Amino acid sequence: MQLTERLCLECLAPVVGRSDKKFCDDYCRNNFNNLLKRESNNFMRNINNTLRKNRKILSELLAENEETYRINFENLMKEGFLFKYHTHTYTNVKGDTYYYCYDYGYLPLDNDWFLIVKSKSTNHS
Repeated sequence: MQLTERLCLECLAPVVGRSDKKFCDDYCRNNFNNLLKRESNNFMRNINNTLRKNRKILSELLAENEETYRINFENLMKEGFLFKYHTHTYTNVKGDTYYYCYDYGYLPLDNDWFLIVKSKSTNHS
């Protein structure tokens, strides 16, 4: 019976140890798995970056001591805001739907105007 030499799936170096071992060391194992996940990680990273950018835009528009701020669609777009991305929505008792990027949100108003708000309940226990 002849034993075949097992090679690392990442670097092709000989693998020594358990019969089911696939990598020569932790570095190769991590590198191999990170490369497999790179495409989905990049997709999620891009979405998270857009969400953070949207939140930053809303937070910079709303002064710290103000509860609301009004801005029109054109100016919000000039800031680089992407309406497609938000973390959640909230519909109040009047039926108004607010769109949030984490703790900052906006309410669409008439004539392409938006009301910027900050969530009053930021402490989620």
